Amino acid sequence: MVYRTKLPDTASVAVSQGDGRLFAPSAERNSAPIVNLIKRIAPEPGNALEIASGTGQHIVQLALSLPNILWSPSDVEGERLKSISAWVESENLLNIKPPMYLDATETGWAKSLPKSNFILLVNLLHLISWDETETLISELSIALKTKGIALVYGPFMRNGQLISEGDKNFHTSLVQTDPDIGYKNDLEMLTLFSNSGLVHLETVEMPANNAAFVLQKAGQA
Repeated sequence: MVYRTKLPDTASVAVSQGDGRLFAPSAERNSAPIVNLIKRIAPEPGNALEIASGTGQHIVQLALSLPNILWSPSDVEGERLKSISAWVESENLLNIKPPMYLDATETGWAKSLPKSNFILLVNLLHLISWDETETLISELSIALKTKGIALVYGPFMRNGQLISEGDKNFHTSLVQTDPDIGYKNDLEMLTLFSNSGLVHLETVEMPANNAAFVLQKAGQA
């Protein structure tokens, strides 16, 4: 992944809690809707991979809500990996594996990991390029067990259009920082999913104009 150090403040805000944990207000806001959706769609029991876990707030809530799933968090930033560990330790959770370094935009990572029943990706695609997105989704499909479920969540264009002034402003701030990044078109994402062997089961409209794509790995289990 191209490491972009000058993203706008609106892209990712996390505040130190003084004990190793980072706290992201956006993760706090969207945690409950995401957890509730995953409780409906995730196969249990099983093992799950979260790509770009960030602060660790989501995976802690998921582990508490879905104790029959073994969760594997990951990230590319050392500070966030430490934060994930601190969040897990604060809740004394046994169904979360130690966080691992994973650059999901690199080719080949999927073959180095056990296949997952469920894969979660939240709020990353608008921060990476289209080429990186193609690689990530291709690798995600490889990493998913046949008939496994994936959830891809974030801000997306709808039919190529930005649907609110807030989305227009955020997308513009991203593109001004790096012309290769920004909101992806939901229709292009659906084509990419299909080309990567992922069946689109549904798109769930989420708070703050976010969308959640529910996907299933094609094939016979």
